[in-house]
Amino acid sequence: MRAGIVLVAGWLAVLFCTGSVQAAEAARGVPDSPTQTAYLAEQLRKDPVYISDQLPREVPRSTAPDFAREARRLGVSTYVIVLPSSSFGAEPSAVLAGVHDRLGRKGLYVAIGDTGIDAVQTYGVSLPGAEDASRATLYELAYDATPREVFRHFVEVVTSGHAHQRAEQARAASEDDPDGPPSVHTDRTDRENQRFVTGIAVTGIPLTALLITVYALQRRRVRRAAAAAAATGGAESPSAAGGVRVPATRGGAKAVGGRTTAAGGKATVHGGKQAEGGKKAGTGGKRTGSGRKGTGGRKGAGGPGPYPRERLLPLLAAAAVLGGLIAYTATQVFDDTTSGDGSRPTAADMRARIDRVTDGLRRDPLYTDPESPPALDAAERAHLRRRLRALDVPVVIAAVPSSTDDESGGNRELLAKALHTRLRRDLLIVLADPGSGSIDLVNYGTRVDDMYLIDRPRDLSYPQSTDPPLGHRLDQLLTYVSKSPKAKAGHMPYEPPAADDPVEEKALPGLFTGDFEPGLVIGTFLAGLLFGLVAAACGIVRRITRRRRTANGAPGGARSPAPTEPSTAWLRRNARQELDALTAALEPVAALPEDSQRRAWECLDAAALLIDGDSDGRIDADATPAVLACAIVLARAGRTAIGEPDAARFVCHRNPLHGVAHKRVQVPPEGGGRARTRARSLPVCEACRLTLGPVLRLRPSGSARRGAHAPYATLPGPLAALGDGTEIDQLTRDVREYFGVH
Repeated sequence: MRAGIVLVAGWLAVLFCTGSVQAAEAARGVPDSPTQTAYLAEQLRKDPVYISDQLPREVPRSTAPDFAREARRLGVSTYVIVLPSSSFGAEPSAVLAGVHDRLGRKGLYVAIGDTGIDAVQTYGVSLPGAEDASRATLYELAYDATPREVFRHFVEVVTSGHAHQRAEQARAASEDDPDGPPSVHTDRTDRENQRFVTGIAVTGIPLTALLITVYALQRRRVRRAAAAAAATGGAESPSAAGGVRVPATRGGAKAVGGRTTAAGGKATVHGGKQAEGGKKAGTGGKRTGSGRKGTGGRKGAGGPGPYPRERLLPLLAAAAVLGGLIAYTATQVFDDTTSGDGSRPTAADMRARIDRVTDGLRRDPLYTDPESPPALDAAERAHLRRRLRALDVPVVIAAVPSSTDDESGGNRELLAKALHTRLRRDLLIVLADPGSGSIDLVNYGTRVDDMYLIDRPRDLSYPQSTDPPLGHRLDQLLTYVSKSPKAKAGHMPYEPPAADDPVEEKALPGLFTGDFEPGLVIGTFLAGLLFGLVAAACGIVRRITRRRRTANGAPGGARSPAPTEPSTAWLRRNARQELDALTAALEPVAALPEDSQRRAWECLDAAALLIDGDSDGRIDADATPAVLACAIVLARAGRTAIGEPDAARFVCHRNPLHGVAHKRVQVPPEGGGRARTRARSLPVCEACRLTLGPVLRLRPSGSARRGAHAPYATLPGPLAALGDGTEIDQLTRDVREYFGVH
């Protein structure tokens, strides 16, 4: 009994002494700092949304109504805590549990850090899908989403009713795509890329379109010139009535005394001799260069000239308009003006933490951040307070974290300056980061040797993993300050640079600045490169197509239609086009081999003799279908001779309009006047080699509207010789003989 009485009396004495000490400290106005959970619970009791004042650049406290508005959509009491992720420590759910125990209210508790949702807990309420929505938000949103956007997305997933499915789909998608979802916001690097791409598009696309359009139009002019043949050294341009352009004399030929001398021999028109069937030879028996129209050269020799300027100006204007439209479209597509969610901190947001720390230091020289996990226990805090009061130098300690999202942008010197400005007295400010354990000293006017402070042990400022805890190192620092020599005058530190403006920091530069100008240069270069590739590809395609068409029997690489029973109108139209094309094809090839040049010119002369006996540059009105077809065959053979002289020797005997013949087949004898006693070897085109096509049939007279068609080999004229496989050279000689030209 006696021992029990003594023990109880001892415990009562201890409790009395402890209460006396706490009462004495409270009487001096120095209450101990509240715990983290108690502080947060007290803030949530005032407002169900608490936003830390340490994140004004990323999450201004003025955005709390936006969080509250989203929370009301959940239909249950919701308490939201927004803190730096480091303030929640390793177990954010434990922080929420402690806050709930202190607050004692049912509801959904959400812990949001600066990187996303850290924890979600429900107490006394049912909210299906809350945990799944937290996981879905983690997987579906990119790293640059702001806490306000994260909470909004969380609410949308919960209210969708498909939180579990979305969480599973997002998790599977994250496994397939390790890079994660695309960024939510445009940062400065993205804006640089946008400016560069815009510059390339503004010049590259219009310039490419302009060059390709001009190239296409010029190619069309070339094709029209080749088909309609703007004459050089020959006849005038044909009129709408259907004129034929043929040269007065070919290269190297001369007209002397009524005789035209060709490269392969002499040809003289006997005066007054009429061709068989009433065809006229040249008047007075002479066919001379002076008898043709247009002697003395053709306009535009060598093809059409440069693209006309009057047509180029509208294209330039259209390219300029296209560039303007692209620039306008870019401003609509790349319309971001900030890299954040659009929230702007107010002046009160930016000074909230400074006001809080300053008020705490006015009451107590040791201030510990109540939002962070306690870095100092109660005994260490009491010991440091006694050491601070015993110093003869005014020293304050602020144990608060720093980050790039706080009002100073993570600059500890700016934080010390702001505290000194508010406290308005000379003092040595010690800033201790409870998270990293680093310690910084800034001397404002106290008579302490600054060099001595600079040379203090480095392990106090840059802790290692094996160093003592923060409280022990702060005690060492105060011992070091107490032993520092006195300076003659107070020292003021250099003015630190100002922190970036939070609005300007998030603002994106203009779209038409910076890399936009280099993009213009690169766009011009790429337009030229792309145009060169397109032009080269078109040239290759034209060459391949020309070769294939030549291989298939089309003259000069051009595939012409070959009807079995062509009309007179079709024959007249194609005869005019083929002679124009042959005339144009002969212009740029003055350096042809002798054999090719001779054959091409002889084909042209023979075709002109057939359809232009009046030498007036027009197709004769009385030209028969057989004559017109023969002129077409000769003109096509002349074009073929320019590229492949040997291929122009024979044409298909079934239908000469098929073009050149590369093969021969054995044809059995047929009845009629041209039958043979045994099979003959006759030339055929590639198509007729596989399957013999129908024989070309023509009307006997061009004036007959309803006359029956007959096989071409039965009609009078030189064309009939092709039915027996006659060579083109022999055909040209037959034409000259037919018209009495030697």
